[in-house]
Amino acid sequence: MTYLQIALIYIFVAVLLDLVILKTNVLKLKLFWLSYAIVLFFQFLTNGILTRFLIVTYNPEILIGSGEYLTKTPPFIGDGRLFFAPVEDVLFGFSMIVFTISLWIYFGRRGIQKTPLSGPPPKWWPKGHWYGTK
Repeated sequence: MTYLQIALIYIFVAVLLDLVILKTNVLKLKLFWLSYAIVLFFQFLTNGILTRFLIVTYNPEILIGSGEYLTKTPPFIGDGRLFFAPVEDVLFGFSMIVFTISLWIYFGRRGIQKTPLSGPPPKWWPKGHWYGTK
């Protein structure tokens, strides 16, 4: 199975989870898409740096493109790459973000962990610098 096929399956599962199973409707929010644009910028930045300088390489048999970039710099755009990174990474990243936010909203609506498990601030912490202290 290729990385593209796995990424598409993950996107399908994330969308299904958001809109049908959990009914959080994250994908219908304008705020999500604005936030995702910011996340996408930083994903391109970090993923591009890691793949541009060959810190991270991919198995060429599972990616779109020719896969001749194990020892030389991949193209900036083209041959299955966007900003040096494989297109599949963008799809996989999208599914991870949707999945995580959907679960966060779902469990938040159910009141899971209304109070932090870490407890009160340490005794040495100055008063007024922590929520709930005066």
